[in-house]
Amino acid sequence: MVPWNAAKAKVQLRLGVQRLRTLQEKKNAQAKASRRDIAMLLEKGRIETARIKTENIINEDVYVELLELLELYCELLIARFGLLDQNTREPDPGVSEGVCAIIYAAPRTELKELHILRDLLMHKYGREFSLAVMENRDGCVSERVARKLNVATPPSALVDAYLSEIAKGYGIAWSPPKPEGTDDGQDDGPEGGVKEAADKKAAQGEPASPRPLDAVAISAEARSAGVRTPKLPELPAEEEAPLARSEKTAATPKLAPSADPPKKDEEEDEFDVLAKRFEALKKR
Repeated sequence: MVPWNAAKAKVQLRLGVQRLRTLQEKKNAQAKASRRDIAMLLEKGRIETARIKTENIINEDVYVELLELLELYCELLIARFGLLDQNTREPDPGVSEGVCAIIYAAPRTELKELHILRDLLMHKYGREFSLAVMENRDGCVSERVARKLNVATPPSALVDAYLSEIAKGYGIAWSPPKPEGTDDGQDDGPEGGVKEAADKKAAQGEPASPRPLDAVAISAEARSAGVRTPKLPELPAEEEAPLARSEKTAATPKLAPSADPPKKDEEEDEFDVLAKRFEALKKR
């Protein structure tokens, strides 16, 4: 291990910040090109290849997040270098998190500056402390850093979410497949299963039954317009249609009033017609 040298440590911290930023920009540019390739694969229907490449993009995104954290810790150690340069066997609480993060995560990066800085810190704080950090005893390493270094296959839901965003960003009509056994008809809104059932009946040549939702919607519109349906006595089949037409005629001035008010004589005639029909019904 390299002996502790305060001046060299500060130089490596500053170089580390610059290299971390450059590496992040490089990784982001590569990820952008990879997303374009995945969009082309989706357009060609090569879904499995696109999923494999998407898993690689997810891992690269996690790695970029780790680089961002290490950059912040390096800046923290630069700002609090006076605490770091103290002659103690354990780091000050103000810089302990940054020191542990660099010792633990530097071997997983490709930055020579962080490797040198790690050796300097391990020499300064000794073998026992360094082994405890590398084994993450008592959770001394930040959970955010430890989670970024946990290598695992991305879950299928996360891969589908990435693919959906890539397809949306490049204007490709693609959506992740729904799990088997899912009843799509019940979850597609108000028409869902009713519409599907109607399509099946139409294909089989059966008449489609009226939807209850249509009646509900019509009733709601009628109530909002202030229309009230009068309660009239039931009529035989031959009398029902003429009376309905009379009701419609009587209600027309209320729904859509004309510019000129109806004449009083016409109102009396319509009233007489309805009165005669009611009297005829009573006699029956």
